[in-house]
Amino acid sequence: MTPPRWLSGPVADVPPLLQPVAHALLETADEIRRVSRSLDPVTLRARPGGVAPVAFHLLHLAGSSERLFAYARDRELTVEQRARLALEKMPDEIPLDGLVEETVATLEALVDDLTRVAPEVLLEPRGVGAKRLPSTVLGLLVHAAEHAQRHCGQLVTTVRVVRGGEP
Repeated sequence: MTPPRWLSGPVADVPPLLQPVAHALLETADEIRRVSRSLDPVTLRARPGGVAPVAFHLLHLAGSSERLFAYARDRELTVEQRARLALEKMPDEIPLDGLVEETVATLEALVDDLTRVAPEVLLEPRGVGAKRLPSTVLGLLVHAAEHAQRHCGQLVTTVRVVRGGEP
């Protein structure tokens, strides 16, 4: 059995203080790959007990991570990021084709982005959202990782419920 990412050594070229962020994002991508091997449209759209569907969690964890990284870079959201955010509010409209692959690719691209974060900027202040709520580069990157993991956990649980307890 392969050890979890955080026990697999450092991620190449990622600054030491950002290794936990890289490990969490890669672990999320691994878990999505594992769970998605047998996902079908019914499972992706199911809402057991009225919870958000798996498709929402996939789109949201990738989209929110991208947005948090944009704020960490001190950038405004792109038109594409805003469109994705709007789509997250309409989970029944989320296109399913390529959703898993796109989510995993986004997480891996964000890990690559970590290689370009200079350690000296980690404590610099950053504003979040339209209200520019206060955070730091490090705070945004850590939150992106923990938020992705949280939604991955919800995704895995939803899949199990839909499948009647089957992993």
